[in-house]
Amino acid sequence: MAKTAWVVSINMGYGHQRTAYPLRFFAEGKEIISANDYSGIPESDKKIWENSRGFYEFVSRFKKVPLLGEFAFYLFDLTQKINEFYPKRNLSSSNFTQQRTYPLFNKGWGKDLIERCSKKKIPFISTFYNTAFMAEHFNYPGDIFCIVCDTDMSRSWAPLNPKKSRIKYFAPTHRVANRLKLYGVKKENIIFSGYPLPIENIGGKHMETLKEDMGKRLLNLDPRKNYIEKYGALVREKIGKLPKESGRPLTIMFTVGGAGAQKEIGIEIIRRLKKSINEKRLKVILVAGIKNNIKEYFEKEINNGGLGDMLGNGIDIICENSFDKYYESFNLALRNTDILWTKPSELSFYAGLGLPIIIAPTIGSQEEFNRRWLLSSGYGIDQRDIEHIKDWLFDWLESGYFAEMAMEGFVEVEKMGTMKIKEEVQKCFG
Repeated sequence: MAKTAWVVSINMGYGHQRTAYPLRFFAEGKEIISANDYSGIPESDKKIWENSRGFYEFVSRFKKVPLLGEFAFYLFDLTQKINEFYPKRNLSSSNFTQQRTYPLFNKGWGKDLIERCSKKKIPFISTFYNTAFMAEHFNYPGDIFCIVCDTDMSRSWAPLNPKKSRIKYFAPTHRVANRLKLYGVKKENIIFSGYPLPIENIGGKHMETLKEDMGKRLLNLDPRKNYIEKYGALVREKIGKLPKESGRPLTIMFTVGGAGAQKEIGIEIIRRLKKSINEKRLKVILVAGIKNNIKEYFEKEINNGGLGDMLGNGIDIICENSFDKYYESFNLALRNTDILWTKPSELSFYAGLGLPIIIAPTIGSQEEFNRRWLLSSGYGIDQRDIEHIKDWLFDWLESGYFAEMAMEGFVEVEKMGTMKIKEEVQKCFG
């Protein structure tokens, strides 16, 4: 019998899908199940999911409205707030989110999905807590796993009665593992795995692909060799001999989240750096995901700014009509990316691919904790005033600061999360 598992996600934003996609090679049918829009989903279930997604995307965009938007988002964010870790204390009491959600299970939300999956008693892996809760509530016959998608987590991720739960968690960081204990999850149900990064960007256990990409990246991130000359022994030990040249200009990738927030930042980057782009010293990749309206916005603003001739010639836009195609294009483009500019979502873990991260303003409590992780670990830096980007960006570049961030992430972040998750799931088959 093939050792496969149900891999279940939701298409609300990109975080849960991005977390699930690396596991597709051992997913049943080689497919990721979208719990909120699979074929045959009951209308009542679909309506609950759509209301949740619609509200999230609205409030994320509405946040930009002065005072009223900020207050509305503040109220929403209270439902997913992460409490300060210290002092350590018992945080196992349920919160508003669980008290609102579990009654929906009693009304049948998720029952159809779990009954369909129950026809095969194979492991059930979820990248969202509610679908893991559904599996447990409706007595899924196999093992149940949940992958946490952030560097820290709110109480919402742990079940209503954690001490009685059989859900096993894959923790991407040690902080998440410790947080789960504070939430009352049994120690034997917590597995430190690291985040599931795309294996096509890593290669085999010796990370041949990633090391090749890192060699080229360091040359672009350290043009004056300040870092390489000082830490050459570390570079040779971890990466090997560097190539003579990278074969490309310095490349910055700017990503827009699933709700379409912060798209204006991408245009400002291009406007402020157009001279460097035109001189072929810099390339910018704008990531619109699967949002064609974001792509159209980018194209319109680029053309209106008199930069249309740079499209495909110093400025690329990634936009696909499905998440699978987008993820494939995104991962391929990452191999030739030197700096990742993004709000601190699940993409924070991509620091493990040796990508220094310029942190766009956070949206919500979870992203603020991801930001803290990036800053305290030395993997990223807050964006400064874009009006003066030509000053701070190239100062950091010439000092070797970006190269240092790249190596910090490459050396310290767990990169084998995908394989560790697979190995743990395979144990379910004996």
